[in-house]
Amino acid sequence: MRMKFVAALGLTVAMGTAMMVFATPPAGSGSITGKVTYTGTPMKMKPIDMSKEPSCAKQHATPITTENVITGPGNTLKWVVVYISAGDEGTTTPSQGVRYDQKGCEYLPHVLPMEAGQQLQIYNDDQTSHNIHPLAKVNQEWNKSQPPGSPPIDTKWDKPEFISVKCNIHPWMHGYFVVLKTSHYAVTGDDGTFDIKGLSPGKYTVTAWQEQYGTKTQEVTVGNAAATANFVFTATPY
Repeated sequence: MRMKFVAALGLTVAMGTAMMVFATPPAGSGSITGKVTYTGTPMKMKPIDMSKEPSCAKQHATPITTENVITGPGNTLKWVVVYISAGDEGTTTPSQGVRYDQKGCEYLPHVLPMEAGQQLQIYNDDQTSHNIHPLAKVNQEWNKSQPPGSPPIDTKWDKPEFISVKCNIHPWMHGYFVVLKTSHYAVTGDDGTFDIKGLSPGKYTVTAWQEQYGTKTQEVTVGNAAATANFVFTATPY
């Protein structure tokens, strides 16, 4: 999916919602749809104390929580990246980039997938400075300060990698850049569902990644209609 910049600065994002990034799928009538769920007892997310940063704290009517494991109705999991890990044809680097926002001392979205080589713009929408520190291991690690009102940071990642990102000023800020070698991917929403569109008929390896519980993989055959792939993670309370 080719990503487009999300328009509109200053959107108010309530707890449990996310800024969505839309894309246009490549040619192909097939798709893979499914749901990601869990068994067991998931870890409990902790409320975040932003009292040391009043300009951010006042943007949240109630305290937000950490987002390592976000669950929904019917034992579903949010923020799971589902992507084609084998069987996909190579694609050219998208001409349009993706956008990452810092608003209310929170990363929006919590997990941002993109293609290797795709342009990334990081915005500071807050009245306070942030220090963006992607903890890359395969790609180059960097650490940049971004004062309020400053222009976006323009960057990109050349190699596929799951990159944890943090703010060195606000230790509760945590998210992920998911750099992939495919244009076919999706992120589960509040109901745990996903839909990967624009696939040609064929056999694919599909992988689901969750930051706390790792990966699950299965083989899927796609025809001219929708194929199904459901994933179940084993949740632990720690």
